[in-house]
Amino acid sequence: MTFRKTSLLATAVLGSFGFATVAHAQAFYLQEQSARGAGRAFSGEVADTGPQSLWWNPAAIAGMDHGEAAINASGILPRGKVVNNGTLVQRTPAGQFAAVGGDQVARNPIDNGLLPSGAVAVPFGPVAIGLAVTSPYSFTTDYDSTSWTRYSATRTKLQTIDIQPSIAVALTDWLRVGGGANVEHVYASLGNALPNLTTTTDGRQKLEGDGWDVGWTAGAQMHNDWATVGVSYKSRIEHTLKGDLLVEGLTGPLATRNTTISGVEARFYTPAQVIIGARIRATPALTLNGQAVRYNWSKFDAIRLGAPLNTALPENYRDSYSLAGGVDYEISPRVTLRAGVQHATTPTQNGLRDARVPDANRWNYGAGGTFQLTPKFGIDLAANYVDFKNASIDRATQAYSGTIAQTTVLTNGTLQDAHAVVLSAGAHIGF
Repeated sequence: MTFRKTSLLATAVLGSFGFATVAHAQAFYLQEQSARGAGRAFSGEVADTGPQSLWWNPAAIAGMDHGEAAINASGILPRGKVVNNGTLVQRTPAGQFAAVGGDQVARNPIDNGLLPSGAVAVPFGPVAIGLAVTSPYSFTTDYDSTSWTRYSATRTKLQTIDIQPSIAVALTDWLRVGGGANVEHVYASLGNALPNLTTTTDGRQKLEGDGWDVGWTAGAQMHNDWATVGVSYKSRIEHTLKGDLLVEGLTGPLATRNTTISGVEARFYTPAQVIIGARIRATPALTLNGQAVRYNWSKFDAIRLGAPLNTALPENYRDSYSLAGGVDYEISPRVTLRAGVQHATTPTQNGLRDARVPDANRWNYGAGGTFQLTPKFGIDLAANYVDFKNASIDRATQAYSGTIAQTTVLTNGTLQDAHAVVLSAGAHIGF
């Protein structure tokens, strides 16, 4: 019985925790937490001030002379296709390799999404307290049950809620520091098909779970009349998900593997981030922005499985980075226009990328503006176009590994013509 559970669960989660989408900053990290930031392609957030930058740097709220709240929402509209170039399946170790069959092109497998966020900050003398609520890792992908990708992925849903209470203080007239906790709830639902020993039908499996976990953020800002430099560190978070595994639809000798297992546990890390940026007032109207982020994705090297498995599944992500530059131009005290560009590298690697993770290097082009309608109330609008490089989908996997039913899938596909439009809107109010 222990062996059967181990085999089932390993089959279920192998390659199934690669959360990714094509409308974000890095792998499965979403950066659309500020419409103001989106307008300049997230090139100055760690060095800007107010609750809209709280996610990037808790020091952003130090030195405020009044309370302020901000809300944002981003509509994410990804497009692209995942194309089969000759994926092969070997049913049983002694069998012949054959074409996977099914629909050979998956178009727009990543669902449109709406990403909300909000933050508030209140000063108490030189000290300020704030709260940001964001969703930094959330998306849904859908492949048809007849797609060539089905043995890697059918439907995947990941949803997070990050609650970041923060405190900051202006230590001197030029130095602000801050820190906060990141309390995150994660829900995941992962599905894919299972190959039967014949080619007529497939089984299916679904792994579903959730959990609460905690990390932290700390940062500082140094400023004078014409420049601000910001630096922050967001810790990695070890997530523990507990839930259920369903396996059904297996036939013949594999029918004994149809089951439901409760209390499944899986652990994985989201990456630490080192963020450095600056805002330089070149003229009274023009501000230049720059920001670099280093992502410690190499910590996402494996999915570690607890009882009843007590094993690990390799993921082999690598560290990655993003670089961004942008401008703010104040046309009048009521209107500020923005533009920016960002380049980001993917932590996924050739030879290790599957259809559940169709990630690639990308360029993000942004434009937007702030419109101050009253002295205390304004709106932020932004539009981004994200262009992705074509990338291979080429991770070999096995079902029923180590048994006489072992089935090998040699994946050979490509992510092609991927891009996304992101439309963001926000409002901020002082009090």
